[in-house]
Amino acid sequence: MSDLTLPRSAALRFHPEREALFNELHTRPFPVLATPSRLSHLVLLADPAQPGAEYQHLLRLCERHAVLPPSAQSSCYYQDFGGFELRWERHTEFSTYTLLSKQSDSEPFLANALRLLPADWLNELPGQLLSCNHLEIHPAPASESSPDDMRRHFEGQRLISAEVSDGQARLWSAYRIHSDGCGRLLIHNRSLNPCQTGRLVRSLLEMETYRMMLLLALPQAKAMAPQLKAMERQLATAIQQINQIQNLADERHLLGELGSLAAGIEQLIATHNYRFSATRAYHELISNRLAELHERPCPGLQTFSEFLQRRLTPAWRTSEAAEQSLNDLARRVQRASELLRTRIDLTIETQNQQLMQAMDKRSHTQLRLQQTVEGLSVAAISYYLVGLCKYLAESAKSLGLLADSQLATGLAVPLCIGLVWFSLRRLKRRLKLGEG
Repeated sequence: MSDLTLPRSAALRFHPEREALFNELHTRPFPVLATPSRLSHLVLLADPAQPGAEYQHLLRLCERHAVLPPSAQSSCYYQDFGGFELRWERHTEFSTYTLLSKQSDSEPFLANALRLLPADWLNELPGQLLSCNHLEIHPAPASESSPDDMRRHFEGQRLISAEVSDGQARLWSAYRIHSDGCGRLLIHNRSLNPCQTGRLVRSLLEMETYRMMLLLALPQAKAMAPQLKAMERQLATAIQQINQIQNLADERHLLGELGSLAAGIEQLIATHNYRFSATRAYHELISNRLAELHERPCPGLQTFSEFLQRRLTPAWRTSEAAEQSLNDLARRVQRASELLRTRIDLTIETQNQQLMQAMDKRSHTQLRLQQTVEGLSVAAISYYLVGLCKYLAESAKSLGLLADSQLATGLAVPLCIGLVWFSLRRLKRRLKLGEG
């Protein structure tokens, strides 16, 4: 064993996040709950404009009860305040406040744990309240309670019930907001120990939280539906106009419309993508929590899995369909834009080809003009050379060197033309070699 122990003098370099990563397994532990117990659970959406408001609000409560406050970097805080226990957890999008009290009346929901908090402190909680639930744990009655007997604890609402944890407890709820503005969950404990009870309660409260967080995407999906339909019609009109394009100006105008449509779609994706991605994660978490319940159906009543899956699945499917429609619309706009760009490229290539053909024709014309000019140049230069030869022959005749000056001039004509033509040809050849 001593060989496996790190010596004190070892200078190993630990990862800076090693301790935090190791302790991540022990963050947010489940509560250990005796029977009977009473809980109240609040879920609040944090206000991004006030990042430190929750911490300051917790400090004020700790000062009033003279208890140890949390650190500024804490993401969870569990503290016994004497008459109750407060469990605060800060998540990415929301924060939860859970009040635990071991006091319980013989009748469920005659009181709630929120009454143990100062009213002014409770009313000033930062953020927006998304969910509020009261949960009570009672020993299972000697004789099984009927739904009619249990409805009076839920203000006469239709009930949902199931045996959970392989029959060690029974759950009751109406999944309704009652007159106090909160939901109600009742556990009849048969044989769960405090740790098992705490795990069950944590699964139920997380399931309630994730259910509400999942449903946040539904209003956004419904509000986005008219925009998607309008964009669908705009895209269909643009695709029809592709076959009616007559010139490059029409193509560029239509490409501008598709660009504006793509920008609008990308804006919708940027606005709603996080919410839809979170919805998928929350749906998976709810499914996992329902599986952890190990439910058994009770005659004549829906189980929690049946109720939630039947009610939540349409909302989740609506959000999923909106996300898929948005992504599909983005892909279709991209394909239409690529098709239009290809058409524009072909049009530009055709115009370039026509321009090159015109330039080629102009170059042939210039070459012919150049050849004509060269012929005229040979004639003009030869004419001047012949004139010089004439003057030279007449001068030679005057000196008695030539007998016939006209004959000499006539013989000089082909010689001058041949000399000029050969000289120009040689000059062109040197110029071509120099360019090469």
